Amino acid sequence: MMRRVAALLLAVTTIAGAALAQSAATTERHAAADAAGSLALHLCTGYFSTEAPRSLIVDNISTVAFPTAPATSPTDVDELAKTVSVRYADDMPPRIAVQRGVLGCTLMPIGATKAAAVALRKPALTAPNLDGRPWPTGEANARGSLSDDRTAAVERVLDDAFKNETGGYRGVTWGVVVVKDGRIVAERYQQSMAPHVSARTYSMCKSLGATLVGIGVKKGLLDLDRKAPLTEWRTPGDPRGEITLNDLMHMTSGLYSEAAARPDNFLYLSGAPVSEIAALRTMDSRPGARFVYAGADTVLAVRALREAVNDDAAFMTFPHRELLWKIGMTRTIVESDWNSDFIVSGQCWSTPRDFARLGLLYLADGVWNGERLLPVGWSKYVATPASAQPPRPSIGGDAGYGAQFWLHGGLDGLPADAYAAFGSRGQYAMIIPSQNLVVVRRGFDGDAAFNISKFSADVVQALAK
Repeated sequence: MMRRVAALLLAVTTIAGAALAQSAATTERHAAADAAGSLALHLCTGYFSTEAPRSLIVDNISTVAFPTAPATSPTDVDELAKTVSVRYADDMPPRIAVQRGVLGCTLMPIGATKAAAVALRKPALTAPNLDGRPWPTGEANARGSLSDDRTAAVERVLDDAFKNETGGYRGVTWGVVVVKDGRIVAERYQQSMAPHVSARTYSMCKSLGATLVGIGVKKGLLDLDRKAPLTEWRTPGDPRGEITLNDLMHMTSGLYSEAAARPDNFLYLSGAPVSEIAALRTMDSRPGARFVYAGADTVLAVRALREAVNDDAAFMTFPHRELLWKIGMTRTIVESDWNSDFIVSGQCWSTPRDFARLGLLYLADGVWNGERLLPVGWSKYVATPASAQPPRPSIGGDAGYGAQFWLHGGLDGLPADAYAAFGSRGQYAMIIPSQNLVVVRRGFDGDAAFNISKFSADVVQALAK
């Protein structure tokens, strides 16, 4: 097994390769370190934090860990310490990822030792087993029923989706869940995936981060319009003092970023902490004036929540206590950097059913089992167009942007109120309030991107038969 895993280490990842193209400062040596870190983190989370068989985790490195060219390097999995170490250079320690209980795995910075990794703090919490409770908090009685005609129509849409590149929607689909009127009316998996197998969500995690911010607003910890939500920006004369939490939520902070690449890749691949690589960047434009899709805005919005909580031990378990476990997302993992800032811009693992639960929370405008978790109108807020919109074509295709959600209303015949959590390689949770509908599609897409708008619109039509 170790020889097999070692053979899959890559000299560069797709992300690292993009960074190399954008910046001459990126060296082959650094790209190798990033690739080793990407592999270590993927294996660590897959092995120690999910219910996936290990063979599936290894087999999907080529579609999940973004490799582009094979190389060999020793890889060590320590079952007792729950670490994965991947070597990339003779004169440096290996890249190390360590499992930290409910926090999932943390990628250590380049040069960190295994001793430093195992010394990181782990919350004394264990995810509860809620499966016996009624859906949607649990798994009992999750399935709803449709007429025979509607069932057949929906299944035909799914048939086309699972044809992958040869089908009308393209992409490589591994999971679909359709929730109508609160119950699952269609569900299908392939490639050895299953309802309880988590996979990386990529930027779907941003929408989960937005939900945490919403909870902070509901609790009175945060104010969307308050300027300088971070301590680092409060020195008199600092132009970052004009940034509001609302700007961060809309991807219009004005902070320098080369779109979704540098300097965010230092967070994802190099193990740099949010407090340095994200919070300390300089300005590039006026807050609110320009849309730039940058994960730093997302992680800084949640870092503002950390400052507001003002208790690091409480903050480390905030997502679990205040959101995930309240709505049954017990198989969702929100990972952090080694300084315990959550990397909610893309470092989450989850199941289609769990993101269906998040969609149901938004259909109910933030109320779950009679408890209001989000402010009144939060669902409308995240689905309202931001002051500045993505250029066309954008990373979200023709979709507009709200607050950490993409706006798909009117595309390919979708109802005007459709909006979605979206992540790279085809991760979607489409929310359509007028239809009381959530459509979750998960994939391993390559160049042929899945057409989520057309797929979701066809599901709506099938349910209307």
